[in-house]
Amino acid sequence: MSQVMIARGWLFGAAAALALAAGGLGFALAGFQGTKDGGAVKPAARKILYWYDPMIPAEHHEGPGLSSMGMQTIPRYADEGGASAQVPGISVDASASQALGLRIATVQRGELASSLTATGTIDFNQRDVAVVQARAGGFVQRVYGRAPGDVVGAGAPLADILVPEWGGAQAEFLAVRRTGNAALTQAARQRLVLLGMPSGTIASVERTGRPHNVVTISTPTGGVIKTLDVRTGMTMTAGQTLAEVNGLGTVWLNAAVPEAIAGPLKPGQSVQATLAAFPGETLSGRVSAILPQTQADSRTLTVRIELPNRGGRLRPGMFATVSLGGSTQPALLVPSEALIRTGKRTLIMLALDKGRYRPAEVQTGREAGDDTEILAGLSEGEKIVASGQFLIDSEASLSGVKARPIGGAAAAKSASTAALYETVGKIEQITATSVTLSHEPVPAIGWPAMTMTFQLPDPKIARGLKTGDGVRFGFDRPPTGPTVRRMTKVAGQ
Repeated sequence: MSQVMIARGWLFGAAAALALAAGGLGFALAGFQGTKDGGAVKPAARKILYWYDPMIPAEHHEGPGLSSMGMQTIPRYADEGGASAQVPGISVDASASQALGLRIATVQRGELASSLTATGTIDFNQRDVAVVQARAGGFVQRVYGRAPGDVVGAGAPLADILVPEWGGAQAEFLAVRRTGNAALTQAARQRLVLLGMPSGTIASVERTGRPHNVVTISTPTGGVIKTLDVRTGMTMTAGQTLAEVNGLGTVWLNAAVPEAIAGPLKPGQSVQATLAAFPGETLSGRVSAILPQTQADSRTLTVRIELPNRGGRLRPGMFATVSLGGSTQPALLVPSEALIRTGKRTLIMLALDKGRYRPAEVQTGREAGDDTEILAGLSEGEKIVASGQFLIDSEASLSGVKARPIGGAAAAKSASTAALYETVGKIEQITATSVTLSHEPVPAIGWPAMTMTFQLPDPKIARGLKTGDGVRFGFDRPPTGPTVRRMTKVAGQ
């Protein structure tokens, strides 16, 4: 028993000796390395980018000293933030992200309704105008107290006119009729018609057997009197205009639409209008015409909308807000709240890996509801900051982080994925390998509206499409030339 205890004690002692030997060797190596070159190891020198005052981060200095506020400056090192600092952007830890209320969204493709809003005013329907003229020369004996702006019904009297020429012709007609010669009577009656005598006046002469050389001029239709040029005692000539009456059954709503967004509008398109005079009420109408002239001072097109005017409530000069609803079209979408508009450019804050963020410049398109179309600068599937991005952008600006340019979206995602540019156009010619399109401008790359031929790598892209179809298409620009990658028919055709 004592021999076993001795053996165990000897084993424990040997293990302790080995541990001490190993520790001594490690200490010796460390000492050797620590005393190499005759002193302690010096850490590698850190690269200083600039010196700054924490109270004024935007103020940079070339060396140590005092800032403009009299505070001692401190260095900004290139390796601050660890290895991840090699990636452009700034780092925000999880606790800070939660405190800032950061919310991440994904860039995705969806449907965007091309809804436009414009303002306009009510005007008379100039197609519904009746002109009242004198059929023969005479004298105005009486007027009926009308004035421009009065609303009258159809057949409302305007003036009584004495026509001497009609009195003689009617007397001859009655004399011929008394002879009993039917042919001569018919000829005399036709003469009265050619003199411009209304059929009602001729019938009255035949019925009473007496001349009627005073005729009452009445409105042929109901509406508002726009002009009235007749007064008692005036001498009238044949064909002279006495009045103009504008109908009120329908009115025009002339909306001023910016030329930059007026492209999708078409005659016959349905619209909705709300008037300040009738809050809470929505009126429906249709685009009757898009006037060909652009207003040079406001750069707007006039879109003419015809609205029914039941009860004559809509009066020229009334102010209206017009919603020009359009077709739904595919687009690359981001939440509108994620955009940072500086006045010179539009930015979005990218959410990178490992809690890093970087601003990116984007080209925006249409906006509807809570979404905005991205024409260039982002790729589908990228992560962006939808809430709290302004604080991160401020920090990125102070830290000198440069925004990713519009052309950098493709390289950031994959070298094999090219940036796609989207626009709308019309198919002029299509073959198995190419398609010729007359398209609208592409602002992202500075292209104006023009007609050009694109490569068609896969005939399936154009399946179901034909010459004359309006399409929305996405294309890239490889070294071989512009190539269509997707193409869909514009809804509503």
